[in-house]
Amino acid sequence: MHERLEYARNIAYQAGELTLRHFNNANELAVERKADESPVTVADRETEQLLRQKIIERFPDDAVFGEEFPPIEGTSGYRWILDPIDGTKSFICGVPLYSVLIGLEHEGRSVGGVIGLPALGELIWAGTDLGAWHETKQRGPKRCRVSECSTLSEATFLTSEVLGFDQYKRREVYDHLERSTRFTRTWGDAYGYALIATGRADVMVDPAMALWDAAPFLVILEEAGGRFTDWQGNATIHGGEGVATNGVLHEEVLRCLHQTEPQS
Repeated sequence: MHERLEYARNIAYQAGELTLRHFNNANELAVERKADESPVTVADRETEQLLRQKIIERFPDDAVFGEEFPPIEGTSGYRWILDPIDGTKSFICGVPLYSVLIGLEHEGRSVGGVIGLPALGELIWAGTDLGAWHETKQRGPKRCRVSECSTLSEATFLTSEVLGFDQYKRREVYDHLERSTRFTRTWGDAYGYALIATGRADVMVDPAMALWDAAPFLVILEEAGGRFTDWQGNATIHGGEGVATNGVLHEEVLRCLHQTEPQS
């Protein structure tokens, strides 16, 4: 697992460099719509193809599951979960808060994760019992920790998109969290979870997440001293939703999620 995690860091950098070539020409990108109306570009597809190629070259018996192409079955017990550009909406608008995500499972259990932020020159990564680490172009890896905020009223609350709460008829949940916290910002997608892991924000809630959206976060948050769960409090990347906190605030946030009933 350690060898795979080190490799994941390396290919995340390579994938990030590929995205930057397109990002610096984002106004020339052709944007398509997938079946769910989410945007996709040639940058998404080329980046995932690069990641898949690198993984197959080094670990041909591993499974690969990504957003843009069909899954590859494996026999080793390891599975790589890829989101080549998380935050495509930011990417096509020239906003540097998009990321390259790599999650690593062994026998169905999350054991490693990488969040690459190419336009910011940052990488956050973790492995089970290896700690969580934050590195930048200016310095090497430094152990990262979640915040020590212990009061929800003093917390910074993040989400990816307010509209998501409306779509799932949970707008009252968003409004309740916004009233209960000090600051609310939509520094979302993986960037928001990176802020939680590095102690720069305290609470992140998303009402809907695909597996590739969530894959790195469980191990990264736990190794940084925080928590990542679904809305029921289960520590999983397969829940279809996400709650990330510094750990201290987690149970209080879960109570907030269930104090309001879904809108009819």
